[in-house]
Amino acid sequence: MKKFVNREEELRFLNEEYNRKGSSLVVLYGRRRVGKTELASRFIDGKNAMYFLVTEESETQNRKAFQEAVADFCDNFLLKDAIVNDWAILFKVLLEKTKNEKMVLIIDEFQYLGKSNPAFPSVFQKIWDTLLKEENIMVILSGSLITLMESQTLSYSSPLYGRRTGQIKLKQISFSSYGEFYPTKSYKDLIEYYSITGGVPKYIELFYDDKDIYSAINKNILSKQSFLYDEPNFLLQREVTEVGSYFSVIKAIAAGNQKLSRIAANLGLKQTGLTKYLKTLIDLDILKREVPITEDNPEKSKKGLYKIKDNFILFWFKFIYPNLSFIESGNSELAMNKIKKNLRDGHISSIYEDICIETMWKLNKESGWGFAFDKVGRWWNNNEEIDIVAFEKDGDDIIFGECKYWEGKVGINVLLSLEEKAKAVEWNKNHRKEHFILFSINGFTDELVELSKKRKDILLSR
Repeated sequence: MKKFVNREEELRFLNEEYNRKGSSLVVLYGRRRVGKTELASRFIDGKNAMYFLVTEESETQNRKAFQEAVADFCDNFLLKDAIVNDWAILFKVLLEKTKNEKMVLIIDEFQYLGKSNPAFPSVFQKIWDTLLKEENIMVILSGSLITLMESQTLSYSSPLYGRRTGQIKLKQISFSSYGEFYPTKSYKDLIEYYSITGGVPKYIELFYDDKDIYSAINKNILSKQSFLYDEPNFLLQREVTEVGSYFSVIKAIAAGNQKLSRIAANLGLKQTGLTKYLKTLIDLDILKREVPITEDNPEKSKKGLYKIKDNFILFWFKFIYPNLSFIESGNSELAMNKIKKNLRDGHISSIYEDICIETMWKLNKESGWGFAFDKVGRWWNNNEEIDIVAFEKDGDDIIFGECKYWEGKVGINVLLSLEEKAKAVEWNKNHRKEHFILFSINGFTDELVELSKKRKDILLSR
């Protein structure tokens, strides 16, 4: 199974760059297996395009490979056997293919050139400025090592800074598109699959043929032969040098230590010693820092919590990492028993809250609330937590919501509890109009359904 889903905006942008008059330079980057190569392949289909994959070999070896690729692409057999020690010569030959039709050049895993030769971004900058900038060519520099791609192509200190005409940081696919991947699955099944695969296309493909989430986990994660078994280590060791330290930070957060002080205490470190690790993990889209949605100055808020943003990483550190000894000793069924016992309440229920927040943006257009909120997220103080709070910054309307991923139906008691908790939220407390929304994976009691028909301030959703 190989589906191409939910990349219309990125394809549209790439085609706009392609159709612009003259040259364009686009940086395409994002974590491994998120679909960069597939996006690029779809974009160049039917175009005058050359794709070149950089390897982790030396710059010299990559230049030789590029020379062969250019020779084949341009049908230049003399170039194939020539001795060329200058990248510029190869690009001059390549430009012959732009005379009658715009050309697209994709250099995939571009960061390895800069890794093998730190001066290479300067080399490419000179090539761009003196050869490519005025030609009928579109260059896409693609890469999967986020920190290197940002430092080599996007940062102010990069020689290529200011040259790009656009960039795409490719993200995971949203939950709303999962039905296109798994058209025969129920809504509940889709939530379960999303809670593990987290919108990464390669993971989604792996899980496609399995009958349920547990057989998918058993085959694709608990098996030591599957690449997902050691995926977090693989991802991190290419981005950071102190893999063990980063593992410790993620493990502490996965165990429920979300405040900076608790993470530091768990690791026996000073809070200032964590700054580097947390920032890097946020830059890598593995962590996120959340504050109560009503905070006026989120950056300076002391109520910040650090949460694992990547669903698969979260699952792995909750259920695989703590049970590696069982799996390594051939007792993976013990790990699976723990997963079956705790997956719903210990993992899927929190992912369901994220899905509900995503659904809120869709409901923003359809609900008939009579206003459109522009902020939505979680809220908490020292005593209470509310899954969803949404409001219009310059208005008086506010929505309070709860998300219940449990076996039974949600009843009026949940609504009453939510109404009580809402009193603790200070936002526009004396002159606001309150609305309530309840999400439930297994529906609602008849009593609550009847009440929602009578009260226009209550919305029920799944």
